[in-house]
Amino acid sequence: MDKSMKYSVIAGSGSFLPERVVSNDALAAELAERGIVTSDEWIVERTGIRQRHLAERGVTTSQLATEAARRALADAGIEAADLDLIIVATSTPDFVFPSTACLVQANLGAKGGAAFDVQAVCSGFVYALTTADSFVRAGRARNALVIGAEVFSRILDWNDRATCVLFGDGAGAVVLKASDEPGILAAHLHADGSQTKILCAAGNVAYGEVTGDPFLRMDGQAVFKQAVTVLDRSARAVCAEAGIGVDQLDWLVPHQANVRILNFLAKKLEISTDRVVISVDQHANTSAASVPLALDLARRDGRIKPGQHVLMQGVGGGFTWGSVLARM
Repeated sequence: MDKSMKYSVIAGSGSFLPERVVSNDALAAELAERGIVTSDEWIVERTGIRQRHLAERGVTTSQLATEAARRALADAGIEAADLDLIIVATSTPDFVFPSTACLVQANLGAKGGAAFDVQAVCSGFVYALTTADSFVRAGRARNALVIGAEVFSRILDWNDRATCVLFGDGAGAVVLKASDEPGILAAHLHADGSQTKILCAAGNVAYGEVTGDPFLRMDGQAVFKQAVTVLDRSARAVCAEAGIGVDQLDWLVPHQANVRILNFLAKKLEISTDRVVISVDQHANTSAASVPLALDLARRDGRIKPGQHVLMQGVGGGFTWGSVLARM
C-alpha cells in the first residue's frame, strides 16, 4: 500500500431502506390486535418517531448493506474491485459466520481485500469508521468501505410496547479514501462493560436450542442518563484532540435513538438544534445504521457541504460510545 498518504477522507456515502414504511398509526393498529395500546401521539411525544422502515421476512442485513454499499461506491466514483477493506457494523448478522462483510464482498464481486464485522451495537458505525481510518493511516488500505446495517425487527419483542415502537431497519455506508489532506480529524472510542444489562439481547443458540432471552431489552431511563453524559464528554474530548472548539462544529450527526436525547445533548453542548441532523422521525432507531443514514441524508439534501466540520457520535449496548470528527 502507498504509505505516502497518511490521512483518510470520506469520499462518498450511500443508504438503503426497506420498501415497507410503517407509520405510528399503522403500527398502533397492528399492536392493538395483540391487545397492546399505543398511539401516534404517545410515540411522538416520547421519542420523536413518526415512522420506520421494516424489512419483509427473508430480507437480510447483507442485502440492505450491499445496496447501501453500491450507492456509496457510485457516489465516491470507485469500483468494488478497488476496495482493500470492507467493515460492516451490525448486531443482526445474517449468520454466526461467515461475516456479513464477506457476504457483501461476494455480492459486490470484489475479492482479496480484508472483510470483517464490528459489533458495538448502536456505536458500531463509529467503531467501524475509526477502525477503517486506522487501516488507511497505517498504509494498510487505500480504499475502505464502512457500512452500518441492521434488521432489528428480527430481535424485537412485538409484545413489548416500550421497545418495539423504537426501532427500524436500514443500512448506510461511506467510502474512505487515502489522502494527503486530513479528513478524519480525531476519534474517541469507549466502553463500560459493567453496564451491559441496561441494553442487551442476551439470548443465543447453543446445542441447537435458543438459550436465554433472544429479544432486545432496555432500561430506557438508564440509557438516557448514560447517553447524554458520555456523549457530551466524548464530543468535547474529540474536539479538543482536533484543536477546535465545540462552537466550530458545523454539524452534529448523533445516533438517532430518541429526539429527547438529541435535544438534551445539543443543549449541553450549546449547539443550536438547527445544526443537529435529525432523522429519527423518518427512520426510528436503526442502531449501527442510524449515523450513516443521517449523514447520507444530510449530504444528499445539501445541508452538509465540503469543508465543513461534522461530528458523528454513537452510543449503545455494551455499554459503548464514541465520536468521530471529520472535515468533509
